[in-house]
Amino acid sequence: MTGMRFGVSMRAVGDDFAAKCRRAEELGYDVITVPDHLGAPAPFPALVAAAAATERLRVGPMVLNAPFYNPALLARDIESTVAVTGGRFDLGIGAGHMKSEFDDAGLPWWPAKRRIEYLDHTLTELRRRLGKLPPLLIAGNSEGVLRLAAEHADIVGFSGLKQAPGRPPGTFQLATPDELAGRVEFVRSHATQAQQYNVLVQKVVVAEDPVPVLDKWHPEYRGEDLLRAPQILAGTVERITTELRNREQRFGFDYVTVFGPMMADFAAVIAEFRRPESTRSPA
Repeated sequence: MTGMRFGVSMRAVGDDFAAKCRRAEELGYDVITVPDHLGAPAPFPALVAAAAATERLRVGPMVLNAPFYNPALLARDIESTVAVTGGRFDLGIGAGHMKSEFDDAGLPWWPAKRRIEYLDHTLTELRRRLGKLPPLLIAGNSEGVLRLAAEHADIVGFSGLKQAPGRPPGTFQLATPDELAGRVEFVRSHATQAQQYNVLVQKVVVAEDPVPVLDKWHPEYRGEDLLRAPQILAGTVERITTELRNREQRFGFDYVTVFGPMMADFAAVIAEFRRPESTRSPA
C-alpha cells in the first residue's frame, strides 16, 4: 500500500445507503468502513452492501470488537465476505473498549489484559483457519494492543483517544500531540514489517475561522487548542491540506478516515491534496 488513502466511516444504513456509498466513490474516497457498536449497522452485511454499490472502493470494519466473536464463526464470516466483495475487504479488529455495550449484550467485560489476550488468540485462530488474512488493520491505544499491531498488522489504527482517568470505561479524552507521537514511536520501535498508519479524525471543520465551531464541539477543550490536535482537521481547504502533509511527516499518517457527516466537506480537501503541485492553491 503506497500513497495517502482516504476513508469514510458510515455509522448508519437506510434506503440511501447505496447512494451514499456511490457518492463516496465519486468524491474520491478509497475505503468505506463501518464501526462495530450496538446501535450501529451490523458490520458484515453493511460492508457487503457497500461493496455491491461501488466498483473500486475497499470496505472494512473500523473495527471489530474481538471479544464479541467466536473465532471459528468469525473466520466463516470473513471468508464469505472476502469472496462476495471480490477481495475488496480489509479486516479491522481491536480488543473492545465500550463496557456498556458488553453489558447490554450480556457479554462478560474482561480486564484489558484478558481482552488483549483474546485478540491475540483470535488472530492466531483466524490464521489457522484462513491461512493468509485479508489486509489487517489493528487499532487501539494501549501498549498491549499496539504491540500486537506492530507485530501483525498491515495497517495500524490510531484513534488518538485515551481513557479518561476516573471515568467509566469508554469515556475518552483526546491524546495530546506528544502523547500520540509517543504511541506512533512505540509502534515504529516494535514493527516487524512496513505498515500504513491510519488516523480516525474526530472532527472536520472547513471554514475560514473554525474556532467558533470548535468551541461548541466539546466543552472540555478550547477551539484554539483543538486547531493543533492531530485528531482534528479545521480551517480552509488549503490549511487542512497543509496540515495533512505536516502530520504525514511527523506522525506517518498516510491513511485518513473521517465520519460520514463530514464526507462532503472533506471531499474538497481530498481534491486539493491530490491536485498536481504546480496547480495547487497556496496555504
